Amino acid sequence: MALDHTRDPCPWVILNDFGGAFAMGAVGGTVWHGIKGFRNSPYGERRIGAITAVKMRAPVLGGNFGRTSPYGERRIGAITAVKMRAPVLGGNFGVWGGLFSTFDCAVRGVRRKEDPFNAIAAGFLTGGSLAIRGGFRAARNGAIGCAVLLAVIEGVGIGFQKMLAGSTKLEVPVPPAESQALA
Repeated sequence: MALDHTRDPCPWVILNDFGGAFAMGAVGGTVWHGIKGFRNSPYGERRIGAITAVKMRAPVLGGNFGRTSPYGERRIGAITAVKMRAPVLGGNFGVWGGLFSTFDCAVRGVRRKEDPFNAIAAGFLTGGSLAIRGGFRAARNGAIGCAVLLAVIEGVGIGFQKMLAGSTKLEVPVPPAESQALA
């Protein structure tokens, strides 16, 4: 078994991946929901909606305070959208990252090998366990979908490694001719 000395040992890599996935989900959720909140703010309040909290216009000014908008929901500002949804998205990413690392360490311990099949199997188990509450079909579909996604990711990684390995090969110098050899 070839050990990867660049990674932390398994108990610590689980915590590290959980925190990294949470941070990635929180930052990505902040950007995603900030843009979404900006776009869903009423036209005259888009800039304000991107900076401040919920903007409900007063009924005296013809706003929709206390009523729903024609679109079926009250428009909220970007900051409120971020405050409501970004931590949830970060938590979801964190749970996925923690489960994936746990299953990756478990599969690596059982197989006693370090290869791409560990990540694919860990993705299969992660996708299935996250969807188990939806029943057997949801768990099966989640497991297969996650395994396929990780197989594609691992395949692309292997392809890039092989593509870039060709450019790092050392060229062997041409040996001197025999007539030029020192006597």
